[in-house]
Amino acid sequence: MTSIFRTAMGPDFDRLHPELKRRFSVGLASGEACTGRGVMSRIWHGGAFVKPFLALGATRNILVPRTGRDVPFTIENVPYTDTFGRETVSFVRTFRLPGRPRRFDAQMVLSPKGDRVLDYLGTHQHLASELHLSAEPDGSLLIRSGEHRFREGPVDVRVPGPIGATAEVRESFDDATGRFRIRVRVVSERFGPLFGYEGGFTATYTDVRARGVRPGLRPVREESRA
Repeated sequence: MTSIFRTAMGPDFDRLHPELKRRFSVGLASGEACTGRGVMSRIWHGGAFVKPFLALGATRNILVPRTGRDVPFTIENVPYTDTFGRETVSFVRTFRLPGRPRRFDAQMVLSPKGDRVLDYLGTHQHLASELHLSAEPDGSLLIRSGEHRFREGPVDVRVPGPIGATAEVRESFDDATGRFRIRVRVVSERFGPLFGYEGGFTATYTDVRARGVRPGLRPVREESRA
């Protein structure tokens, strides 16, 4: 067994920086969970027209409707087996903004063909995105989203490009500071930049077999459709 990320990337995984290789080796095989703690130097979103969509998404822990600088941040990557028997890794991000924290939840599984990762977003997994992972020449990780689908009950439709958005995540490790660096941008083909954040964090690893999955980390509803 190996992590879902190593499987999806194949030989390209070995080109990652050693710290990134460990972070993206979290899984049932390794028995490790990873918690990152740090600060997002900037959280931003597009023009005023974006706010209603971000506010709606925030009701299901999708995206973040607030902006801010120097925002304390936590990301929890915990592997578990979902109700459909699939290995899953949580990507639960908590931004400690003034007033109350905001969460951006995602749960990742390996695609049926094993060549990409499927990213189920939010508390009820209404949105699912294909993720394509690749190693950059400097050992950083580049993640780009592909097709997006909306699912609710019998509804299962592709989100058209003009009204959808493309997410790009770049994660690297800074040897000088001993910190991971991350930059996220979500851009709409029609409306331009929608949302993003950038900053840094340190990571700690725990034995998931001993600690398990904390309450509230898993979604309220899990989606079986890949």
